[in-house]
Amino acid sequence: MTNKHDLDVITIGRASVDLYGQQIGGRLEDMASFAKSVGGCPANIAIGTSRLGLKSGFISRVGDEQMGRYIREQMQREGVAVEGITTDPERLTALVLLGVRDDETFPLIFYRENCADMALCETDIAPDYIKRARSVLISGTHLSTATVAAASKKAISLAKTQGSKVILDIDYRPNLWGLAGHEAGEERYIRSDKVTEHLQSILPDCDLIVGTEEEVHIAGGSENTLEALSRIRSLSEAVIVLKRGPMGCVVFPATIPDNLDKGITGPGFPVEVYNVLGAGDSFMSGFLRGWLRDEPYETCAQWANACGAFAVSRLLCSPEIPTWDELQYFLNNGSKHKALRKDTEINHVHWATTRRPADKMLMAFAIDHRSQLEEMAERAGASPDKISEIKQLAVRAAARVADGRPDYGMLLDSTYGTKALYDAAKHPLWIGRPVELPGSRPLDFDQIRDLGSHLSEWPVNHVIKCLCFYHPNDPADLREQQEQSLLRLYEAARRVGRELLIEIIAGKHGALKDDTIPIAMRRFYDLGIKPDWWKLEPQTSKTAWQNIGAVIAENDRYCRGIVLLGLEAPEEELKAAFASAISSTWVKGFAVGRTIFAQAAEAWLKGEISDEEAINDMENRFRRLTDAWLEVCNSSDKK
Repeated sequence: MTNKHDLDVITIGRASVDLYGQQIGGRLEDMASFAKSVGGCPANIAIGTSRLGLKSGFISRVGDEQMGRYIREQMQREGVAVEGITTDPERLTALVLLGVRDDETFPLIFYRENCADMALCETDIAPDYIKRARSVLISGTHLSTATVAAASKKAISLAKTQGSKVILDIDYRPNLWGLAGHEAGEERYIRSDKVTEHLQSILPDCDLIVGTEEEVHIAGGSENTLEALSRIRSLSEAVIVLKRGPMGCVVFPATIPDNLDKGITGPGFPVEVYNVLGAGDSFMSGFLRGWLRDEPYETCAQWANACGAFAVSRLLCSPEIPTWDELQYFLNNGSKHKALRKDTEINHVHWATTRRPADKMLMAFAIDHRSQLEEMAERAGASPDKISEIKQLAVRAAARVADGRPDYGMLLDSTYGTKALYDAAKHPLWIGRPVELPGSRPLDFDQIRDLGSHLSEWPVNHVIKCLCFYHPNDPADLREQQEQSLLRLYEAARRVGRELLIEIIAGKHGALKDDTIPIAMRRFYDLGIKPDWWKLEPQTSKTAWQNIGAVIAENDRYCRGIVLLGLEAPEEELKAAFASAISSTWVKGFAVGRTIFAQAAEAWLKGEISDEEAINDMENRFRRLTDAWLEVCNSSDKK
């Protein structure tokens, strides 16, 4: 292929929002809560191939509503080109309700009556977009109505004209062809001459055809697998891949042999089956990662089988497809668990390589303080209710400094900062929220008995922040109690899918030496705690920062990084701390509070200054710190 192709593959067809029942083993009738994700075979494959390092694009329609915007935004977060997604002002985005009843029963209901993606038409297939791709992938379901079939065939024609590959995922869902009732979404095969005829009309144009045995039967028009394969071969020179579930897959590049086992195979991966839905899309993503990079068929099959194994061992569809790092880790190290979802090392790689993208640095205004502001209010004779208002003023100050740009954030609490959190959500600010009981030692959580239930109520982009007053020389029982609390928090954070920032303050309870914080961090890593962020007090030397960086590099190369805390230090001291900390590539910024807000809050609570004066004071202080940090960064870059 020539260099004109900046996309490896464009997938075309279904795009839905999957709502997965979270009560495993129950009926859909009894589900009490659902997990949301992008679904639909072509949408899943676009995400999966992007995660595996291919450059992917997508063509579909979504509704002009929140679920349609969710699909578009999630595709962008996953690195998928979205120029081919059309917003349909008249139709709703498709929904699918799914559940896991047992290891063989997976009920699902398609809400697809007159949905947006089934209104895809020829005018939605832009020739210039198709020209960008080395291949296009068609879903069999999108041949089920005249308009979507015409759109698919136009894409095929354009691809063939420019010499691009055409891939068919047979993707047979009988009830989407009107062959079964609404409750039969789980049904995999109903014989239909009409469906066979539609599929066979495009087989001659295909370069790769992938399907399960049932899907090969419908495409070949025979329920004898070898006969069906032979009929497909009589119509197409495509590479045919037969998916055989736990038996892996068989690849037929040319002549169909007299025995399925004579085809090309790759090693399989026996795992516990948790949910088969979406496994084929993960499989296809793995196969395409090899096939589109001209890997041997054995390698393509191995990667496909491994990706399928990940999917069947987890609950959702697109969110469970592995990333390239995760796949390589698994192939190189294996797993001692048949249920891959229970492998903590693999889960960490998956989490760290699929979480939402982060800014390059973080300059945060911290006003998550509670006890300090309560003391200020008491000294001023002001009602504690006024604390909520000063936090809202702080949001306005931070937003002015950020001015819609990346790399800025805030730390806000929900004790007095609920309204401020609502205000901050109107701006593209990074948000961190505390969970610790202020000043607690041993660590306790602020009126939170059930961490998982509490954290699940938070917006998905809010980062959990936990301050722990911890020193390696603390008494053993105190250290153990604090460690167990942090471990419980870490497990809850991972379970509900929220990032975690751990703040360590050691200097208030012992000497702060070059190895103090590194010893504490290494202990947390040894326990299996791998926070997304660290928040640390300024260190005594560059050697301390080097030691800290070495601990992170040794234990978690996916760590987001470190932000400095302020401890109410004067601005000049913080600027000196910035200059020392920048020696570590892991230090990404700061999260400073009282240095910015203390003077303004005290005066405002006493009624000595107006709202605007308080905002201006906090804005100026925050701006000076951000300017100082950026100056240090620029000076470091020039060295």
